[in-house]
Amino acid sequence: MTKADVINQIADKTGIDKADVTATVEAFFSIVKSSMASGQNIYVRGFGSFVNKKRKKKIARNISRNTAIVIDEHFVPSFKPAKIFISKIKNSDKVRELAEK
Repeated sequence: MTKADVINQIADKTGIDKADVTATVEAFFSIVKSSMASGQNIYVRGFGSFVNKKRKKKIARNISRNTAIVIDEHFVPSFKPAKIFISKIKNSDKVRELAEK
């Protein structure tokens, strides 16, 4: 499912104009990006959390040159789904059908 599909479904379910829904969705993503870039985590009850995870400093290998590379400590964005969200996915019949194929 793409962002355009999400926008179309929201517009169909709510009756709001697609241009307004597009502006709202774009604003949401913009706020999530800027908030996380400034170090803030975002918690949406019943859906999940957008958090910055800290990765430790480590030594990696460049296989083609056979050299060691130091990767400094850094943060990566992560999404942690809420327990309600996880249980809804686990109990979904469609997901079970897809898993069996």
